[in-house]
Amino acid sequence: MAIYQAKLHSAKDGGFWVEFPGLPGALTQGDSKEEALAMAEDCLRTYFLGLITIGQDVPEPPSVRAGRAVHSIALPALESAKVELYRSFRASGLGKGQLARRIGISLSQLDRLFDLDHPSPLDQIEAALLVLGKKLVVAVRDAA
Repeated sequence: MAIYQAKLHSAKDGGFWVEFPGLPGALTQGDSKEEALAMAEDCLRTYFLGLITIGQDVPEPPSVRAGRAVHSIALPALESAKVELYRSFRASGLGKGQLARRIGISLSQLDRLFDLDHPSPLDQIEAALLVLGKKLVVAVRDAA
């Protein structure tokens, strides 16, 4: 699961705003720190959904120096798997039609595998990753 670092800033007129270094235009805000950080996950998701929709690369998380104002933000597991599938697809050099044929699904089914709004079956994402020479790995950690 890719974890992105969000920087939390105090706004001059009250409240807080969040930026993601290395993701131009990925900004959000909230009236409190908690609200701003809650909005950060949605901001990250929306940013990636936009990149996928227009066929652009989704960047790897840049390294950011830790600090009090830096917070780790990750997407839920299924959405993270979809982003990693999309990254692997883009790196493969295959066209969508080629990948769909290799997986044995329709082009519209493939598009849904990349759609962060669609609840795709995890076994389809896993099968697509295998076709791309990747393996889905799941880890469980203690909650923070």
